[in-house]
Amino acid sequence: MIRSTVLFIAVAVAASAAVLTLATAPSAKQNVSQEVRLAPDFQGIDTWLNSEPLSMDGLRGKVVLLDFWTYTCINCLNQLPYVRRWHEKYGHAGLVVVGVHTPEFAFEKSIRNVQGAIKRLQIKHAVAQDNSYATWRAYQNQYWPAIYLIDKQGRIVYSHFGEGRYAEIEMKIEALLAEPASRGL
Repeated sequence: MIRSTVLFIAVAVAASAAVLTLATAPSAKQNVSQEVRLAPDFQGIDTWLNSEPLSMDGLRGKVVLLDFWTYTCINCLNQLPYVRRWHEKYGHAGLVVVGVHTPEFAFEKSIRNVQGAIKRLQIKHAVAQDNSYATWRAYQNQYWPAIYLIDKQGRIVYSHFGEGRYAEIEMKIEALLAEPASRGL
């Protein structure tokens, strides 16, 4: 009897979580944005890993890929090989990849845990630890994973929420890298 009750409760909790996940996930039409706006600077970053502190002003003239992620998010982990490959493939051409690690759970705020994940996942690009969600809020972000592409003038020109569209993102990176450094704002 107790086992049946526990099983029923576990199934009910899992079903509720699934409904909430589906209710809050971006739709196919929502998960890509072409809105162009000036990229906010990094805010409230607790720690920079694999990099000295970065700023959007300091990154002008570069193409920037921001990847909002957390190390226990399966969707983030599924996307990570693409992000790592873009860093390796286009870093020499002017792409700067910044992983904005924004924790979903309290234990993900630990710098030691994040450092361990970076090592285990073989992340070589810059990681900004956004424990207070300040950069997350500055970008009005709502999802893990989320990618924002920032052009050489410091404008957000593309964003994608969730997994997928990797070929489209890579084509956009290549197009942005091919653009002249100053087109005027």
